[in-house]
Amino acid sequence: MSKLNWFEQIPSWIWVSLIPVFGGVAHIYAGWKGKKNIWILWGSCFILGSIVLGSLFPQLSFLIWTGQVTTAFVFRKEFLIATAPKGVLIPSAKIALLMAEKKGQIDINQCTKDEMVYDLGLSIIYANDIELLRNEGYIFTDIDELSEVVGIPESVLRRIEPLIVFRYDVNKEMEVSWRRLNSFSVEQLVAHDIQQLHAEKIVAERSNRGTYQSLIDVRKRTGIPIDVYRHLV
Repeated sequence: MSKLNWFEQIPSWIWVSLIPVFGGVAHIYAGWKGKKNIWILWGSCFILGSIVLGSLFPQLSFLIWTGQVTTAFVFRKEFLIATAPKGVLIPSAKIALLMAEKKGQIDINQCTKDEMVYDLGLSIIYANDIELLRNEGYIFTDIDELSEVVGIPESVLRRIEPLIVFRYDVNKEMEVSWRRLNSFSVEQLVAHDIQQLHAEKIVAERSNRGTYQSLIDVRKRTGIPIDVYRHLV
């Protein structure tokens, strides 16, 4: 099955669950493959229930079979998440949230390039840019920065947002990157190629309402485009 439509497939073991009496083998297989012992228990119960209860009370056979098939389809999505291959396309934020609950979130400030490409599904180009920025001292604090600074489409970021977490040590960042907007005077900002008018607005807003929390916060509060101070990253 293609990685592009991995979560749309119906695993072959689900069709096995349609077999009366012994269809519970499908649940046992899915539980083994997805590391879910409770599914193995369900499968065993369906087989034993079909054999024992079905023979004593034939009228229950259909109910047991219905439960067997229904639970198989209920398990489908979680099975696909548990067995998703590296680099699979994450189709929605809902799937990303389930994956985060199953496998944990990924710290964009600490993760490897492989994790960016194979776990988040980002292109190698974006992964290289993120790594380059981190090596130069930039620390991401907001999902919007990945769009504004790196250029990742918002549609992509909204799909994978639940999988991403931002952790950082502010003390390591105070003298580098955009954090200088929280400490530089107007004269220092001008010396770093920011126009006088913009520099005055940045400092005035900071003085009135406190330090900036991210590049996005600077843009929202001052209205000054990120391109004006992007070179401080």
